[in-house]
Amino acid sequence: MAERKNPTVADVMKEAGNYIHLPENLALIEKAASYASEKHAGMFRKSGEPYFVHLVNVAYILTTLRVGPKTIAAGFLHDVIEDCNITREELAQDFDDEIASLVEAVTKIGNLNFKGKDDPEYQAANHRKIFIAMAKDIRVIIIKLVDRLHNMRTLQFQPEASQKRIAAETLDVYAPIAHRLGISSIKNELEDLCFYYLMPEEYYHIAHLVETKKAERDAAVNKMIADISAMLKSHKIKFRIFGRSKHLYSIYKKMVHKHKRFDEILDLLAIRVVSQTELNCYEILGYIHAKYKPIPGRLKDYIAVPKPNMYQSLHTTILGEDAKIFEVQIRTEEMDAIAEQGIAAHWRYKEGSRYDAKAEQKEIEDKLTWFRDFALYSESETNTSATDYMELLQKDVFEANVYVMTPKGRVIDLPAGATPIDFAYRIHTDVGHTMVGAIVNDAIVPLTTELHTGDVVNIKTLKGTGPSEDWLKIVKTAQARNKIRAYFLKKESEKREEKIEEGEKILIEELRKRGVDPKEFMDRKKIDSISTGFQVSNYNDFMYAIAVKSINPSLAAERLTNVKQRSTEDGNLSRVLNKETVHRVSKSGLVVPGVESMKMSLAHCCLPIYGDEIIGYITRNEGVKVHRVDCPNIKNEKTKLIHVMWEDADVDRMYDCDLSIICNDRPHLLTDIVNTISQCKVQLDSINVTVNHETLTSTVKVSMRLRNIEQMNNVFANIRKVESVLSVDRTTH
Repeated sequence: MAERKNPTVADVMKEAGNYIHLPENLALIEKAASYASEKHAGMFRKSGEPYFVHLVNVAYILTTLRVGPKTIAAGFLHDVIEDCNITREELAQDFDDEIASLVEAVTKIGNLNFKGKDDPEYQAANHRKIFIAMAKDIRVIIIKLVDRLHNMRTLQFQPEASQKRIAAETLDVYAPIAHRLGISSIKNELEDLCFYYLMPEEYYHIAHLVETKKAERDAAVNKMIADISAMLKSHKIKFRIFGRSKHLYSIYKKMVHKHKRFDEILDLLAIRVVSQTELNCYEILGYIHAKYKPIPGRLKDYIAVPKPNMYQSLHTTILGEDAKIFEVQIRTEEMDAIAEQGIAAHWRYKEGSRYDAKAEQKEIEDKLTWFRDFALYSESETNTSATDYMELLQKDVFEANVYVMTPKGRVIDLPAGATPIDFAYRIHTDVGHTMVGAIVNDAIVPLTTELHTGDVVNIKTLKGTGPSEDWLKIVKTAQARNKIRAYFLKKESEKREEKIEEGEKILIEELRKRGVDPKEFMDRKKIDSISTGFQVSNYNDFMYAIAVKSINPSLAAERLTNVKQRSTEDGNLSRVLNKETVHRVSKSGLVVPGVESMKMSLAHCCLPIYGDEIIGYITRNEGVKVHRVDCPNIKNEKTKLIHVMWEDADVDRMYDCDLSIICNDRPHLLTDIVNTISQCKVQLDSINVTVNHETLTSTVKVSMRLRNIEQMNNVFANIRKVESVLSVDRTTH
């Protein structure tokens, strides 16, 4: 990589002086430089350079972004708390609370311990902290990005293992943040530096291809620039025009992800025209299309519909002489500044205007709606699993590249493949929950419709409705998936509360049949003390089990009171079964409370596993068939059901379990699933795959044997972590 000359404090002051003129503001920057130089005296980097050199570089880059004096001062001071034993209070006293807060926040982000993609718990927590820091003051992440940029420029002095770790962290975390903030100048350089350290062979290969074609490419670009310039001058339009280099990592990504050869990448020959006004931009586009043949489908108007990171420009691809293809970007000076510096350009320091952090943050949130939504999510969803959070971060935010609009013109960014359901949940949770249909570009469409950039989406809602569980198989964003899951978890919780109340009423009635006062025995501690004998762990589980008929209320009342009194229901049951009331275990590991030696077996349709909520079904010739309480085959049965329960767990007993796994098809999918199941230490009996070539999805059917519901849940949780897996469900035959 090319070496750069280190700037000096004088260079920083000169660059700052180009837009900062008040003596007190310049004095603040000089004071911060002097303070940092003093506190870091005697400290050196691994390059052998004084540590202060790093701080000067950070401050200088910040001045090129035209940030305010306090931000530049914080750039000089950003390591004094961490490295110089200076407290936040001391720094606030020597400067002010605003600068101290900036330095403290940058320090906290710098102390985050990223452990790579294999440690999602750490990553989730750390990413959340970064976005919360951004939400409070965008200047924090600007300083941190610049700090990381200079560290990457000097990464050659680190050991190889540290180089790869820091580069991977930068590519996963900081480059995407720079992209979403629209700071392409930093994002592009970070990506190329990471590319250099992570994939040196590929880096040099691309660099060689670029260099070998450089002379030919430069000649073609220069000729096209001369031709366009002559044409625009004849129309008396003010403009700047220059060739644009494609950074190496973006070339590599296009070659890998889009399976293109180097010579197939259309925008390698790139020209940018910068003019004065929006009207000029459209004029220039018209003149260029009048002279050169545009390639169909390659015109993009990001002026009328800006990207969510505020990027604006006209893009067109034209056919030049000798069939050479050129990408032309047309934009105003302001758009060009925002394209390179993103939010930093929008929020450039204006001399004489008083900085108001809250007002500035509000303006930024209005400009970057994705940022506001994600910051709120990061702060509020503290109980979100690390896996879900990371999926949301990577897919919903960093990879969002489809831009669709509401009927009022608000632009919503979504990942590729997103559906109207994803769109609805991005608007608001209630819009998602109550949606009943979608209109895209004035046409009613199925909810499975894939949205594309430029689509106008209108969501139809109906109060009192709710989402379908099938939506979990349709949505592409983690945000929508989490909201749908949360809805059903809440419903399940509400249903469970109702069942607990129902169980309490049933038990109270049983206690009254025994002539005892329910108040004396409806005590949580008393019930907790007997609950383990019924294979439940607490009061709520006990009452729920009574309500769903997995605990016999008569037996529960008997255990609780030591008063034996057979209820009419129990008497009828005994007569039906023609048995004495004795508590006895069957060979199946199941028991009918109050009945001896009952023939029982597990139903093959729903394959209950130890720990499932179960119910017995009285058959004509096969005794009692035990089903899961949610088995659809007994859903409407009212008269032939009896209470059954699991006896104490048998560690040697194994249960059949069939799964259906829906996945996006990809190479090595089956291998990954088999390895995952194997790691869970269960017995795999069979596995088969069917592929739907229209939807590019696979259905994997798995048969296995395991000991209990906890082991099954562990298998489910690990399979869901496998890349491309959409859903995992137990099979009902």
